[in-house]
Amino acid sequence: MTMSLHWRNWGGNQHSVAAEVLTPGTVDEVAALVKEASATGHKVKAVGSGHSFTAIAVADDRRLLLHRLSELVAVDGDLVTVQAGMPLHRLNRLLAEHGLAMPNLGDIDQQTVAGAISTGTHGSGQAHSTLASCVEAVTLVTGTGEVQRIDASSPLFPAARLGIGALGVLVEVTLRCVPAFVLLADERPMALSEVLASLDEGIATNDHLEFYWYPYTDRAQLKRNNKVSVSDRPLSAFRGWLDDELLANTVFQAACRLGRAVPATVPGISAVAARALTARTYTDRSDRVFCTPRRVRFTEMEYEIPRECLGEALGALPRIIEKLPFKVQFPVEVRFTGPDDIWLSHGYGRDSAYIAVHQFSGSPYEPYFRAFEAVCEPLGGRPHWGKMHYRDAESLRRAYPKFDDFVAVRDQLDPARTFTNAYLDRVLG
Repeated sequence: MTMSLHWRNWGGNQHSVAAEVLTPGTVDEVAALVKEASATGHKVKAVGSGHSFTAIAVADDRRLLLHRLSELVAVDGDLVTVQAGMPLHRLNRLLAEHGLAMPNLGDIDQQTVAGAISTGTHGSGQAHSTLASCVEAVTLVTGTGEVQRIDASSPLFPAARLGIGALGVLVEVTLRCVPAFVLLADERPMALSEVLASLDEGIATNDHLEFYWYPYTDRAQLKRNNKVSVSDRPLSAFRGWLDDELLANTVFQAACRLGRAVPATVPGISAVAARALTARTYTDRSDRVFCTPRRVRFTEMEYEIPRECLGEALGALPRIIEKLPFKVQFPVEVRFTGPDDIWLSHGYGRDSAYIAVHQFSGSPYEPYFRAFEAVCEPLGGRPHWGKMHYRDAESLRRAYPKFDDFVAVRDQLDPARTFTNAYLDRVLG
């Protein structure tokens, strides 16, 4: 199969033309390709499924695809080792076949395992952090072509679990999983004020909690997921199609296109959408509750902030949106996680609130995103590595206590910067 030199990400806001596309089928082939590139001064950039909105996967020299490295390596109790090019939706099916599951997931399952952990993909829940917190070991090919396995016994481990593509090419990942479980999903429209008033209690008493706020309204949708012993309230096929396919994708896409063509309609559409939501409660396998089909394409910025700063950041959004020279068509998503000790994890050392702002693909977004970033940065905010942001190494060093430790590991594993690109130059220096 011939791979195109041209590449565009899922959101459509990043693209590149590579000089060469590399498609290794073994770890040894990855090592040989990296070693040759390093010796000749070329750059290599591993690219996953293109679900990052930043330029983290942009490759202008040699683009390396890992779709041929996507198999199960081993299952040892709750430790599962897979090749790093495996997509999450396949991982979820494989785990279910072995009576296992990821303890938490984001709402999209199209990313590769390598891409998801390397950018800080996360779900929601006080007892959870990024997916990288489930990583027990990685095997990577360093900038000199050496194959290294790094686990908790190595001083490199806190960097290698979430490496933003700067330390090497991930080829295998060992994940600590949990026994397969069922979730009871409870989704209901509420007044935003009501959601915020009960937020602390809701985070503490639910396994997973998140909510969406609809711009130009005072309405929100609250989503709570909790473990239960049996799946005794399955969603009917018709209701699943109605909510997740017709309304969330087909109708929403048509509304976004109308709003982009006729901006004056957006506040009214948002108000109707917020009022048209109906409550639903159902049970299903955990990954089927966490992950939903997303066919309406968008561009996104997501900021992690200390949880105690949520009110200030969220309160600024209506004022920002009111002043924009265009309309905001997407709801604002808010999620919560607990602390971890991974050096470049957004949740390093603190309880986190995540606020994600989106715009329909092809619609303007930069003034919106820059204004929101200007609110979050002084709060100690950390931008999601795979979502749009405008930060550089100097400002990120202030946000991450272990920033210089990470750069030192980069110096050790990729001294010639074989894996760099313009994005990494900007965010790491």
